[in-house]
Amino acid sequence: MADVLEMAPLGVTVEIRRSAADTEGELVEFDVVGRARGFLAQPHVHTAQTESYEVIAGTMRLDVEGRKHRLRPGDTMSVAAGVAHAQRPGDAGTGRVRVQVRPAGTTEEFLRRLADMCTRGDVLRGGWPRPLAAAALVRDFGDEGHAARPSLRVQKKLAGALLRAASREYRFVDEWDVAAPPEAVFAALSDGRSYPEWWRPVYLDVEAEGDPAVGNVSRQHFKGRLPYHLRTSSRIVGFDPPSSLEVDVDGDLRGHGKWTLTPADGGTRVRFDWQVFADRPLLRALTPVLRPAFRWNHNWAIKRAMEGLEPYAKRYAA
Repeated sequence: MADVLEMAPLGVTVEIRRSAADTEGELVEFDVVGRARGFLAQPHVHTAQTESYEVIAGTMRLDVEGRKHRLRPGDTMSVAAGVAHAQRPGDAGTGRVRVQVRPAGTTEEFLRRLADMCTRGDVLRGGWPRPLAAAALVRDFGDEGHAARPSLRVQKKLAGALLRAASREYRFVDEWDVAAPPEAVFAALSDGRSYPEWWRPVYLDVEAEGDPAVGNVSRQHFKGRLPYHLRTSSRIVGFDPPSSLEVDVDGDLRGHGKWTLTPADGGTRVRFDWQVFADRPLLRALTPVLRPAFRWNHNWAIKRAMEGLEPYAKRYAA
């Protein structure tokens, strides 16, 4: 039985007849039923795939590099990789076209993404995706298939800029050397209760359920240079003394942090990988505007850690 994907805003239903798993990646075969509209009917290019068509019912117009071909029931035609083409409905009425894409690549994932977009309301009237959804398609599938114009390079730049502007995700990587042994540095970083002692004035208060271990939860109250206070809870999800520590964070900020420690010149090389989402309502609304300020705020907080961690770890080691 075919796997049916409903794409009403795009004017079609897609029935997957043979999947990549069925053919070990050789091809994917599906029927397109209906009258495609919007971006489905626009010129596009498959970078390394051949697309073949067989009209089962109705008619289809296939435009290939400026030449128009009208296909009727029983007609077949193929388009080579790298050739711009567009599939458009022919005469009035519903059509059924059988499509094969070789090799299968990520075609199924693309079709399922389109179905999900239609369900979520990410496809507007007339069959055009919302800007962010379209940008995500370029990011995730552009190397395999993309609109014929503008160039893929331009599409990627525009999509990347749009996704960055709209994203509430931040990624930070900070590294520095601490003149103290890894064991002492790890002890300071893994026990959040020590933060108000050495990570000042960032951390105001930290409570924890017990000594550091996988599953341990602590609650933090902290601030930066920007005029707001944040409250979070952190759960240790990775604990490998004295080499690495990983935590999941929830609350006013949601994210994942990883501390990695390596011996370096008699001391310790510290690396902090921090991925965070600004989920507090005000921050969520202002993220696109204040992104540079948030990065500045993070850099200020890390400098305070650099100033306080080394003397604290030295005292701990002594």
